[in-house]
Amino acid sequence: MGEALIFMKAVYPGSFDPITYGHIDLIERSSKIFDEVIVLVMENFNKKHFFAHEERMRMVRLAVSHIHNVTITTHSGLLVDFARDNDVNVVIRGLRAVSDFEMELQMAHANKSMLSDLETLFLMTETSNSFISSSMVREIASFGGDISKWVPPCVKDEFKRKLGK
Repeated sequence: MGEALIFMKAVYPGSFDPITYGHIDLIERSSKIFDEVIVLVMENFNKKHFFAHEERMRMVRLAVSHIHNVTITTHSGLLVDFARDNDVNVVIRGLRAVSDFEMELQMAHANKSMLSDLETLFLMTETSNSFISSSMVREIASFGGDISKWVPPCVKDEFKRKLGK
């Protein structure tokens, strides 16, 4: 009685170059845990992307349009600055394999040292998505392979348009 209701929001950052069913699975599962999930399409000017920023934003919007409590936005600075400016205290990160954990752990510790209230929640991917990566999808698509098992139709269409296939 008399307990305050807490509005919980989390951020799921990534380059999403492109968004895959693995990403979408994590977003769907996170949307059941948090009141709001912010999918943050990061713009890293030191990284070469296959898809332009607006293309990535469009694909993410289309791919998660069925989830009512998801917001898509962008950021080009430090994740901790975005979290601080938007009152976000939880970062969602997906783990496909043990090899992902070391890098993700380092990032989580660095973020926590810069913003002590920021927690990182690691979610394991579903087994069926455990091998999917954006780089694998890009490589298979570039050789004309079928990527429809790993990405939504909007991403497949974007590859066709971009590659002229």
